Amino acid sequence: MSRPINAHSALVDSLRRVIILGSTGSIGTQTLEVLEHLNALHAQGKYPHRYQVVGLAARKNAGMLMQQAERWQVKDLALAESGTDASSPPGTWIGLSRVSLRTGPSAAETLVREVHSDIVVSSMVGASGLPATLAAVQLGRDIALANKESLVAAGALVIPAARASGSRLLPVDSEHAAIWQCLQGLTSPASAANPLCPPCRVDSQVRRVILTASGGPFRTWNLQQAYDATPEQALKHPTWSMGAKVTIDSANLTNKAFEVLEAHWLFGLEPDRIGVLIHPQSIVHSLVEYADGSLIAQLGPPDMRSPIQYAFTFPARPEGCSRRLDLMSMSKLEFETPSHERFPALAHAQRVMTHGGTAGSTFNAASEAAVEAFLQRQIPFGRITELAGEALDAHPARDVLSLDDVLHADAEARRFVRSRITRSVVGVAGTA
Repeated sequence: MSRPINAHSALVDSLRRVIILGSTGSIGTQTLEVLEHLNALHAQGKYPHRYQVVGLAARKNAGMLMQQAERWQVKDLALAESGTDASSPPGTWIGLSRVSLRTGPSAAETLVREVHSDIVVSSMVGASGLPATLAAVQLGRDIALANKESLVAAGALVIPAARASGSRLLPVDSEHAAIWQCLQGLTSPASAANPLCPPCRVDSQVRRVILTASGGPFRTWNLQQAYDATPEQALKHPTWSMGAKVTIDSANLTNKAFEVLEAHWLFGLEPDRIGVLIHPQSIVHSLVEYADGSLIAQLGPPDMRSPIQYAFTFPARPEGCSRRLDLMSMSKLEFETPSHERFPALAHAQRVMTHGGTAGSTFNAASEAAVEAFLQRQIPFGRITELAGEALDAHPARDVLSLDDVLHADAEARRFVRSRITRSVVGVAGTA
């Protein structure tokens, strides 16, 4: 018998209330697909729990938020950047009565604090998802975690808060979901009867975990070609379909650097126990090497619905809605060691783990600001990771004692990147 989702959910209650932060993005929309599938299984008597979406939050896609609210009859909404679609009375806006629409930068956090839930899906892109995620952790909610930036920037706050409140961090990133599944031979330190669940500290039975990366669209390009790549080229990921920010981060392995930091926090792993391999096929999502020499891998097609479902159903494995892996159609599995010369973001991650404190917030914010500049064609692709490294050089890590420390470092890093971009643009104009 599995334990309740958290202290707010009785074991006899099959209803699990869900808030989705970032509901209009890739993870958010696929989460709704998974919940529809699980509710269908429940109706057929094949799965014991049913899910009610009680809150939806988006950044600015009011039209899709409207459609989702109508489809799922959700009356508690949050919109960070309200526009003309959200300015009309809520009842006429989505065709529901007594709708509560929160707007502004803190709307998602307010939603989490005001609306009771059992599970919060954290899938807002970037540091903007941190305050709401931290609020959910402090309230003891279980978190289906896709917003890796919350741990990259503020792991020093989120992990202690989760341990204090009993909040479980259920990994949705395919790599961390894979590691989590490969660790199920271990048990929770709290009880041998409990399956292991983050946040946790993996003991010496595990020699190391290995995250895989496709290598992105420029894996075989020479360094200069990759440095000068255009946004259109960088947005053509070879195996995954994701939002623009994550796709750009995947093209230079900044996303993988963030995942290294996420693994460090989720599983309590030291830097020398986390490895990365290039795996172009994106079939092996991660591997765990045990002290006895055994190597356990998790395989599957590149379909995010599988790790999303596991986060909701853990430790059970009901019938899934993701694509199936056809082993007979696979010709080969390739692996190679990534070069820090080609992918300097991986070296940045090592620096962040070594220095700790606000280094993660600086790295994340500088990367976000640089990606924005790249998408606006202000800098070349190769300049993204250069600016992140320069921001780390310019801002020595400080201790993280509160969310204000994280947000201050975030703002400093963004200002730094903008100043460097402005200086470069002025310099180019001056030589014209």
